[in-house]
Amino acid sequence: MSSDPKPSLRSVLPWLVATAFFIETLDATILNTAVPTVAESLGVAPLSLKSAVTSYALSLAVFIPISGWVADRLGTRRTFSSAMALFAVGSLLCGLSVNLPMLVVSRIIQGAGGALMIPVGRIAMVRSYPRSEMIRAMNFVIIPGLLGPLMGPLIGGLIVQWLPWRMIFFVNLPITIVGIWAARRHMPDYRSSDRPPLDRRGFLLFGSGIGLVAYGLEVLGEHGLSSLTADGVTALGGVLVFGYVIHARGRRHPLLALDLFRIRTFRISIVGGFITRLGASGMPFLLPLLYQLGLGYKPWQAGLLLMPAPAAAILMKVMTAPILRWTGHRTALRWNTFILGAIIASFSVVEPSSPLALILGLSFLQGFFMSLQFTSVNSLAYADIPDARTSGASALTSTGQQMSMSFGIALASLTATLLLGGDLEPRAPEVFAAGLHRTFWILGGLTVLSSIIFLWLKPDDGNNISNHHPPTTSEESALRAGETARQRQASRFWKRRVFQD
Repeated sequence: MSSDPKPSLRSVLPWLVATAFFIETLDATILNTAVPTVAESLGVAPLSLKSAVTSYALSLAVFIPISGWVADRLGTRRTFSSAMALFAVGSLLCGLSVNLPMLVVSRIIQGAGGALMIPVGRIAMVRSYPRSEMIRAMNFVIIPGLLGPLMGPLIGGLIVQWLPWRMIFFVNLPITIVGIWAARRHMPDYRSSDRPPLDRRGFLLFGSGIGLVAYGLEVLGEHGLSSLTADGVTALGGVLVFGYVIHARGRRHPLLALDLFRIRTFRISIVGGFITRLGASGMPFLLPLLYQLGLGYKPWQAGLLLMPAPAAAILMKVMTAPILRWTGHRTALRWNTFILGAIIASFSVVEPSSPLALILGLSFLQGFFMSLQFTSVNSLAYADIPDARTSGASALTSTGQQMSMSFGIALASLTATLLLGGDLEPRAPEVFAAGLHRTFWILGGLTVLSSIIFLWLKPDDGNNISNHHPPTTSEESALRAGETARQRQASRFWKRRVFQD
């Protein structure tokens, strides 16, 4: 069942979804530059605050897979407005937090709301607009999502510089209140009567498993739990995740369609992207700490130093398609992964005497090549996916991305803690900076090693997405020239879809 939106309502829908996309991506980065200030207020070490950052991404990973089922059951209007309300409650509780555990739980509530907002908003967009108008409408939605990471670090830095840090979360409240009102009036109400049952056991196994793994990684190296206890928690989480793998193999409608890993390009994309993000995802968390605690910059100045990276990522969005058309996925991913790792390691040379041009240049290069990396990986995932399996592939890729970002931050913080000799907050700035410098070398090396995964790509992998056609014989060219109109149309559709993610 569904209710078709009126033209006037349809004109409001992109604004509504764009607003939700903006606040979700904004809150993924706004806390990074405020970490030292929030940590001091809550009486914890800055590196310990990683759990407040990772819990948001982890909550997205847990709840994204059930967003489609909830929308089919409750309808897009009720689900979207409820998700915004949940996000608002989480934001309010974050601002009222008096200790780290309360902040972590509040961020989980925030993430649960965000996990439902964006997928459900996309469902409403796809079902409301004809294909001829889809690109224009989706581009309108995507731009605010790109601005969130660009503005988040600076807004967070400005707020903690001039206002109480709790305003970082309270600024969401008026936006979400207006969004809830608009959703109840203007969001079309789509739902499906043909919906598979929710894999409740799989949801419990998967959610609790990755939650325990993440918690184990976060407490390793800290003094709250012994190493043996932390190892046990991590191992138990691994057992639960493995239990989900066994469980999913015997179900017709599992929470996550793991059988898609049988498709070689999808498997390489997910595994390679996961390992690359383990090395790269900790940088937005560690760099503000380096700039503030190691180099002595103010929070708003640290936010400015981070801005070239998302700005370069936006620039790369319009360049990725031509680059992949020229190089193909195999060449791009093999070389770009190596370059990205080298750039991450290069942050080890940043010191108090380093010129601003060097810091800004490295930040720009990091954002530029990171955007190329993950857009290439994301597009490769869909190269050989049948049309009927795209929904399952999208859920699995989105979940994998959020998991790897959460684990990447935890791994980066754990590495820095170990290299600092277990001292989460050394008094000397030069000691803290030296520990982070060594961490950048390790994270850069891990990123470089992930390029090995892409050695398994074949020359023509992803060519139906990138439209890369290396020189061929005249006979092969003639065969390619005979491609049907339907195939060309499908290729154009998938390129438009994946390069917008």
